[in-house]
Parts: sequence; structure tokens; C-alpha cells
Amino acid sequence: MCHTLQHGGPDDEGIFLDEKKHLGFGHRRLSIIDLSSNGHQPMTDTGQNAWITFNGEIYNYQELRNDLLKLGAQFKSATDTEVILSAYLHWGIDAFSKLRGMFAFALYDIAKELTYLVRDTAGIKPLYYLAQNGSLSFASEIRAFSAAGITTENAPNWMIRFLAFGHIPEPYTTLKNVFSLPKGHFLCWNHASSTYTVNSYKQAAVKDHITDINEARQSVKDALTRGVNRQLTADAQLGVFLSGGIDSSLITLLANQQQRQQLKTVSIYFNEKSYNEQSYQRIILDKIGGESFSHLVQQQDFETLFPQIISAMDMPTTDGINSWFISKYAHEAGLKAVLSGIGADEFFGGYPSFGRIKYLKYLRKIHPSIFSAITGLLPDPYKKLSFLTSDHPWADYLLLRGLFSPGDIARLLDIDSKQVQETLFDTIPTPGSNAYDKEHASWLETNLYMQNQLLRDTDVMSMSHGLEVRVPFLDEDFTATVVSINQSVRFDNHQPKKLLIDSFKELLPSAIWNRPKMGFTFPLQQWMTAHQDVSNSELYKGKLAQSIINKFKNNSMHWSKAFALYQIQAHV
Repeated sequence: MCHTLQHGGPDDEGIFLDEKKHLGFGHRRLSIIDLSSNGHQPMTDTGQNAWITFNGEIYNYQELRNDLLKLGAQFKSATDTEVILSAYLHWGIDAFSKLRGMFAFALYDIAKELTYLVRDTAGIKPLYYLAQNGSLSFASEIRAFSAAGITTENAPNWMIRFLAFGHIPEPYTTLKNVFSLPKGHFLCWNHASSTYTVNSYKQAAVKDHITDINEARQSVKDALTRGVNRQLTADAQLGVFLSGGIDSSLITLLANQQQRQQLKTVSIYFNEKSYNEQSYQRIILDKIGGESFSHLVQQQDFETLFPQIISAMDMPTTDGINSWFISKYAHEAGLKAVLSGIGADEFFGGYPSFGRIKYLKYLRKIHPSIFSAITGLLPDPYKKLSFLTSDHPWADYLLLRGLFSPGDIARLLDIDSKQVQETLFDTIPTPGSNAYDKEHASWLETNLYMQNQLLRDTDVMSMSHGLEVRVPFLDEDFTATVVSINQSVRFDNHQPKKLLIDSFKELLPSAIWNRPKMGFTFPLQQWMTAHQDVSNSELYKGKLAQSIINKFKNNSMHWSKAFALYQIQAHV
């Protein structure tokens, strides 16, 4: 398992075994804080009361360390890893909610004979587990389970979920009985009884507390500035992804204000003019010091590196290509960690779904039986309306962002449409808003799109290059601030992300925000059409799949559908 995950932790390897308890911890290290051998993992405390294997960063570890020193704690290193151990030994499971950062760790309490698996509140770091036959296995990537022979059996319905979502939604994976630990939760394994429980440690946020626009702006400004500041903590070289959009530009400018070291930025540009944001990147680069690494990505690069990109995917996805490329260039620039702008669109209304959500409210007033009756009659652009035959919250998301309709999924996989519906809506998700307003859209984007696609793809693609991506917009204290703002203040009906922009009007140049939104996207429609394997309809099985690929080649079908079919064709 360690060998399989070497790409994410190229600096060191460690294994801890307690044969009497049938326990083994493995670790691959990416050295960012305390680069010395003192950071070796798995790690134990000075009294050898507990062991830990930890992936991620604790940004407030210095404050926690100072608090623990006052309580008599002793430390043998300057690592955040040892702070987690000490915090647990002093405060028990209450320590988990004190941590500010991105993390997935396993902690073994020797005296209590308990092992905890713990995941951060935003779900930035992945943590997968398999609990069966009286044993527990866990890893940061799915491929580790297969490589170790722990399980190689595919989950029976993963292709249904993938064709609907364009990714595998949590808690599911492509492997049978291997699940993702929910964000903000911990699993407690009892070694004596070989049983486990899963519980939340996340503290409920105070909602609708801030109703004054000026207070909201100041709160956003203060909280994000603090978040960026503490996420610059590192002993290794750190930089920023700069796309030229609002979010990455703002993070870059805030990081530059701290001036702890010369800031390195990594950017990508294209020959295709409609995708090229180099002029906007230059506006920000002219305002900061430090080195900039700007890379031209061309279709030939995509063609050449495509097999490596597919190999880096831990599970199938229709995203992540952009993250793979920019992570590659960041690694080549000598960076170990970078800051990213993920999260702002979800919190401040940056996606089209925030405007479209109100139409769902009216569609939901139509009885689901109507959609059932007309499912087979709907023309292609409206086939996704058949998702509304279900009142499940995921159906709303799939209508807004889904790939294929239930009927097309059934035809593509040669299965019954009832099986598709039962598979997609067989779980009860965390209840979100059902008001069909902007707060509802924010819930869907945060808990489904960002959680399952943006964060997972960013982590797996960056770690494939031995790079850590930090996300200040998901800083626990910043998100608590945002959620406390009344939605009438937080969202604007005319300008996406207006509150965020207004909070930093003095810092953010108007040329960055006063323009059409582009997003960090590649010219993939053009590039994949030219890709011989993706666009070769003869490789695909079934009339519908071939028809979709032919439409794609004629530029009347989005590339993400063709890319999804390409990834499952070997399995059908």
C-alpha cells in the first residue's frame, strides 16, 4: 500500500506494527513542516501512549502547541503531527474539533485499544475504509486496496453513478464495500470487539447572524486574510495557482501582502484565444514580487501526456485534467505546496446554477408522475427532466449538473431503468435546504460538485506529482463566517460574488472582476475531438454510445460525455 502511494509522499516511508493487536500503520511522507527526520511517520508521543499516521496540514498547530505546553505537554519535534497526538492525549476526541486544517489521519490509543480514523470538516483530504470480517483497512487512495490484494471486487453499480454524475459521489467508490469517511466525522474501531462506530465531530455553524452589509464585508475581509495568512505556514517552498480569475487573483494578492518570502506563482495559457487568460494573469503579476512560472499548454501536450493523466486518476472522473497539468508545472518549479481558489464560487454564487435554481422550484410543483409519463418522449436536451420522477435531493443536482439521463444510462449499460433509479437514489444524504433559493444552490454545489469532483480530483492529481494544494476559502473559520451571513446579504441577484468582490475592492483590480466568467478550463472540446481513441466511434459498444460519439465529433455533444464513455468502454 505504501509503495502504491509513493507518488504522494516521495520524501520518506515508515511502517508501525503491533502484532499482538494485529495492527499496522503505513505512511508515505511529503515533507512540508519540520523537514528533519523528526517528522518521520508513523509517529508516537514522548510517552509512547499513542501512534499516528497523518496526511495533511494543521494550520493552527502553533497555537495548540502553546496551549498544550501550558498544560505540561512535552514535544520532541516541531511538527504539527506531534501536536495532534498531544492534543488527543490531553483532550480526547474533543481535540478533533480544535484542529484547523486539511487532514486525514489514523490514531491508535494503546491503553484504550481504540483506533480512530478522522477526516477534516471540509473533506479536503480523502480517507477511504473497508470494514468487514472483523478487520479494518484504510488508505488515501482506492488503488492501495487493490494493490495490496485487500479487495479487487468492483462495486456493482459504480458505472451508473459515474454516467449520471461524471464522478463517483461519496460515500461510494469503484470498489465493493470500500467507502469514503464523511467529512467532519471520525470512525472509532474497538480492537477488543472488532466493531466500529462513525460519528460527527463538526460543530454546527451559526446561521443568518450577520444582516448588515458593511459588517459582512469586513467579516469576509478579516476572515479570508487570516485564513490565507495561516495557510502560508510551511518550511518548504510554497506558491500559488494563478489562473487570472477572481478567486486565484485574490488569493495571490493576499498571499503577496504577507511577504514572508518571495511568492512563486504558477499559471497556464493556451494558443486558443477564447481560453487564454494570460492578459489577466499579467495584471496580477505586475502587482506582486516573486517568480512567475507560466506554461503554454498545447494540443500536442495533451495527446502526449493523456495516458499519464488517465493513470493518475484513482477513480474515473470527467474533470481533473487542468489540475494534473498545473500540478505538474508546480512540481517542476520546485514547489511542495500551493494555494488554490477553490470554494469561492460555491459560497458566493459564482455558478449558473445559482440563477437556474429558481426554475426548479416551479418544476417541482409538477407531479412526478407527469415526468414519468413523458420520459420516453423528451428530446435530447430535455431528457434530464426525467430525474424529477424522484424527490431525492440528488435529483435536483443531476438536473442541474448531471451527464446522462436515467433512460440513456440504462441503454448504455444494457440494464433496466428501474435499477438506475434505485442505484442513484438509494441513500439518504445530509439534508440540505429545499427552498430552491441561492442558499439551496450553495448546498448542492458545496456538498456534491465541490466535494466529489473539485476537491477529490484536485487532491489525487496534485498528489500524483507530490504536491499539496491548500484551499483558503475552505478555512474552517472563514466558512463559519460566510455561513453566518444572511443570504440576502451574501448573494446578489445581478452580480455573482459581489460580496466577495466588494470586500476586497481596494485590493482587486476592476479588470479582473468586471469581465465575463471563464473558469479554469481547457480547450477540451477541440482537443478531445482530435484525440483518436476518444473520438473513434468504432471503439464504443452499442448504438447509443456510437451515436453520442458521432454527435461529439460533429461538435453537437459536450466533451465530458464522450470522455465518460471513453473511460467505461473497457468495462462494459
